[in-house]
Amino acid sequence: MIVSPMGTPEHGRSAMQLYRALLPCIDARGWEAFTGNVDVCAEGPREPLVPDFVLAPVDCPRWGLRELLSSGLVLVAEVVSAGSVREDREEKPRVYARGNVPMMLVIDPVASPPAVSLFGDPEDGRYQTVTQVTMGKPLHLPEPIDFDLDTAIFLP
Repeated sequence: MIVSPMGTPEHGRSAMQLYRALLPCIDARGWEAFTGNVDVCAEGPREPLVPDFVLAPVDCPRWGLRELLSSGLVLVAEVVSAGSVREDREEKPRVYARGNVPMMLVIDPVASPPAVSLFGDPEDGRYQTVTQVTMGKPLHLPEPIDFDLDTAIFLP
C-alpha cells in the first residue's frame, strides 16, 4: 500500500479547498467526494492507495468494504508535501494510470514555483496528457467535470 507521510494542516486544507471548489459539480452530478477515509484499489496491479481527495460516482464499484475500484473514479488528487515528493510526483501517477483512473490532480506547493498538474488519458499504464500551471493560474478540468479550477485557492 502506498501511503504518504502525514501532512500538515496546510496539506489537509488544500484537499478541503478542492472539495469546496468542486462542490457545485459534485451536487449537480450527484457524485461523492472524499478527503481521506477511503482507499482506492488500483485495478490491474491491485495496489491499494490512499489519495488525499477522491471524486467518484455514488455507484462506484468497490473492492471489499473500504476500497473504491480505480477505473470507476472520476478524479483523484494528491497534495505534495516535503515527505511525499517521490510518492506523489512519480509513484502514484504510475499506479493510478495503470489502474485507469481517468484524471489525477497533483497540487504541489513545494515545487519551485508552486504548481498544479493534471494528468489525463491513461493508456498502457501511462498518462498520455499532462497539463501544468503555476499555482494561482486557472486550470481546466475536462469532461465529465468540465470546470475551470482557480488554483489560487491553494496559495497560502
